Amino acid sequence: MKNAANFIIVTVAIITTLVMGKGILIPFVFALIFWFFTREIRKTIYKLPFAKKFIPKWLSNILVFSIIILFFGFISEIITNSISNLTTSYSKYEPNVERIITDLGSYFQIDIFKSIKSVVGDFDYGSVLGDVANGISSLLGDTFMIVIYALFIFLEESSLKVKLTKMFTSKENYNQLQEMLGKIEFSISNYLRLKTYVSVLTGVLSYIILIMVGIDSAPFWAFLIFLLNYIPTIGSLVGTVFPAVFSLIQFGEFTPFLIVLIAVGAIQVIVGNVIEPKLFGKSLNLSPLVTILALAIWGQIWGITGMILSVPITVIMMIIFAQFDKTKSVAIMLSESGNIDQFSKKITI
Repeated sequence: MKNAANFIIVTVAIITTLVMGKGILIPFVFALIFWFFTREIRKTIYKLPFAKKFIPKWLSNILVFSIIILFFGFISEIITNSISNLTTSYSKYEPNVERIITDLGSYFQIDIFKSIKSVVGDFDYGSVLGDVANGISSLLGDTFMIVIYALFIFLEESSLKVKLTKMFTSKENYNQLQEMLGKIEFSISNYLRLKTYVSVLTGVLSYIILIMVGIDSAPFWAFLIFLLNYIPTIGSLVGTVFPAVFSLIQFGEFTPFLIVLIAVGAIQVIVGNVIEPKLFGKSLNLSPLVTILALAIWGQIWGITGMILSVPITVIMMIIFAQFDKTKSVAIMLSESGNIDQFSKKITI
């Protein structure tokens, strides 16, 4: 009974901290992801002949850091302009979809507005789109804090090993921590790298389709598809429906709507069900049910950002739980196969 009470108290305290401190924690988490990406790019650079000999570590950090900052600035400019254009032009598109629904209602002799409302309730596409746009704008607005956090993580990286050595006088404990951190880095870096590959592929192919159809603010929709692809299961569905519905609003015709829905949907299906499984295999070992639950829980705590981060956070939790006897059973339940020792690759910090 006492253990159950302690568990509830600790859980409530953690959730409260996550909700109240999300303004600080979310940029910090993205700074860690920034750091992971930088390490991956740096490893790629050092695979080049003579790179280790002629490019010191500090110089490679500066180069990679600068490239990512420029990329952030470029994306931020495109998305900010696209959101501004959508916000100002949305009102002129709205009569198109109302006219279509009215015409369909007259043709089928039914009140489509009432039928839709009875099924899905009061759904305001513009409001939902506004929430997504505000979420992206907020994330882009946190770019400065993300960069500052990432910079200090880079500065801390060189002294981290020394600090860990002094913290853990027992060599066995230090090796265990080293191995756990190595598993986390390997799993998260592998996930982020591969997920970015497939998300970029999905975004680029979708962008080509949107340009061919003539969708307004195509870079915004392509970026939205790219970003939503990080959200498990429902991300690809939302990433397909939103630009398709917007094409209906923009053109007031069903032909562009069907083209976008079928073409972008086909891209999502092929990439998500053919290419992505071949790249990932069973590397994450995360239960599909746990993935959905994590998506819902982190979505409630941190909104869209929490959905994007739900898989990496859950994988980290599973790896940490697997290191301790008291929580090993939790790690087994989080895993897909029950084999929690498969993250066996050790990477030196």
